[in-house]
Amino acid sequence: MASLNVYSVLVENDQIIKENNCETKMGLPCVLEAFTSIFNTGIISNKCCSELVVLGKFCHSTLVKRTLENPLFKDLNPATIIAKSIQTWNNFLALIDSPSPST
Repeated sequence: MASLNVYSVLVENDQIIKENNCETKMGLPCVLEAFTSIFNTGIISNKCCSELVVLGKFCHSTLVKRTLENPLFKDLNPATIIAKSIQTWNNFLALIDSPSPST
């Protein structure tokens, strides 16, 4: 029965992602930068930061959750990844909201 529940969550997240066009709102280079930043160690360019903000927090969170459900990432600590995801999102918003330095 547990496997049925996991399958239901996977299908539900996939449907949410498809309905909201979450996978088409960012270019592949930026997806890779964001993925590396959240699931490993890396930085994200300002361009990709902007793309992620356009993606939206809902899509961002849903894509991270779906990735965590993938058996390839079963050894990762979900709490750590979600915390990094939230931190990454908040850092992007701060970058976008901060005024540009005067020249």
